[in-house]
Amino acid sequence: MLRSGGVGVREIRRLAKELSLDERRVGFLLELLARADLIRSGLPDPVPEHDTADSYWAPSAEIDAWLGLEPAVRWAVLARAWLRMPRRIWEIGTRDAADKVVPALSAELHAPGVAADREAVLGRLAAEPPGTGLGASDLLASLQWLRPRRHARMPRGYVEYLLAEAQDLGAVAQGALSAPGRALTEAPGADPGSDPGPGPDADPAAAAMSDAMPDPVDHVLLQADLTMIAPGPLVPELAAKVARVAEVESAGAATVYRITEDSLRAGLDSGMSGADLHALFAGASRTPVPQALTYLIDDAARRYGRLRIGFANSFLRCEDEVLLSEVFTRLPDLGLRRLAPTVAVSSLELADLMAALRGAGVAAVGEDVHGGVLDLRPRGARVATPRRTRQNVHRPRPAALGDAALAEIVAGMRAGDKAEDVSGARTVRADGTRAGGAATVALLQTATRTGRTVSVGYVDAQGTAIHRLVEPVGFHGGVLEALDAVTGARHVFSLHRITSVSWAD
Repeated sequence: MLRSGGVGVREIRRLAKELSLDERRVGFLLELLARADLIRSGLPDPVPEHDTADSYWAPSAEIDAWLGLEPAVRWAVLARAWLRMPRRIWEIGTRDAADKVVPALSAELHAPGVAADREAVLGRLAAEPPGTGLGASDLLASLQWLRPRRHARMPRGYVEYLLAEAQDLGAVAQGALSAPGRALTEAPGADPGSDPGPGPDADPAAAAMSDAMPDPVDHVLLQADLTMIAPGPLVPELAAKVARVAEVESAGAATVYRITEDSLRAGLDSGMSGADLHALFAGASRTPVPQALTYLIDDAARRYGRLRIGFANSFLRCEDEVLLSEVFTRLPDLGLRRLAPTVAVSSLELADLMAALRGAGVAAVGEDVHGGVLDLRPRGARVATPRRTRQNVHRPRPAALGDAALAEIVAGMRAGDKAEDVSGARTVRADGTRAGGAATVALLQTATRTGRTVSVGYVDAQGTAIHRLVEPVGFHGGVLEALDAVTGARHVFSLHRITSVSWAD
């Protein structure tokens, strides 16, 4: 989800590529599913305040019940959602007044009057005899004559958009209402998200669509090239099984499925065995099962499950098999699983497993990844001490620098001064400091070693100049770490942001 609430162009293009649909169609489907409450926007838990960067769009809890309905009933749910949708879907992908692309599912597409215009278009087409169509121009002229105050300024392109949406949905064909579309206008039904009923008989629009759709088939046609053809919509039971063991290669009036080793492995992952796969294809196909498919099933089933992975939080290792068996007998509620005569795994955390074993009187020792003894004793809590109360704590003073060390530091500072003067650096400030170079580095290093307080001037990320009294505790890699002399807070300064440094005393 974008920060504005919609779905970006990049995601629309990715979905269009994966679904083999054009981008306009994908945007139409997203808006339709959202209106029917089949997809919803989700938020992370907990929700960041005033932040939707990590929000997303995903199927809602109602999607599973909707997928279990008959296709005609599912169509009726979507059709009613479209009829009452106050959205200008055709503006997805266009540019707004600020020259920004309008995303799908954004608030900019909201328009309350569009739902009434859809009903007006379908209602005008319903007034014509069945099978009689109207072009966009004739339909616009008729609407303007019927409702001049509302539709006088309606452009022709607007009517064409509404007709295109109705045609995508199957409510209109060749400018005329289809039988399901006419039933939709005669019985609008309940709002989206309500219970559509157990079958098409409870809904006139669903019943009309059920009559228009081909009858579902209970068989497939296996081909020698490991493809499978469904000569029509499959019955729900067979469709669910086929979806587990085959991949859709092309959709249409007849759907073509491709059977591969990966698709068969997916069927095995769902709990099917090799015998179940042979029985499925032999019972569902009206054509003989190809020999290549039989060999492929046998080969996939033979190699399946040879290497297994699982999840375990802790393990038990004991050279005494009898003692490990005793643990299984005395503690059956630990959920232990024996991998070998001397090794078992558990879903409990290491500390919990240790406490359970010791509570039962079994002496167990923790072990790290290298086989060494792991100390699991609880550690006491520690709270950071503020600087105000830390002043009375004895801290060893750093050793005093000798004359040779001090002479070396002074020589380095003077060498840095000379180097900056030669390179055209800025002049010395009134406080005797510089904005960078060897002199600044030497002074910070000295302050770090001696523990003296310095005044640091720097520019923060917002460009604000700030001065602080700090006690340096570390200086390496062009970064100064210091404690605030007033508050005791810890600060980190980058060398390139420091503008001045001077001794506080």
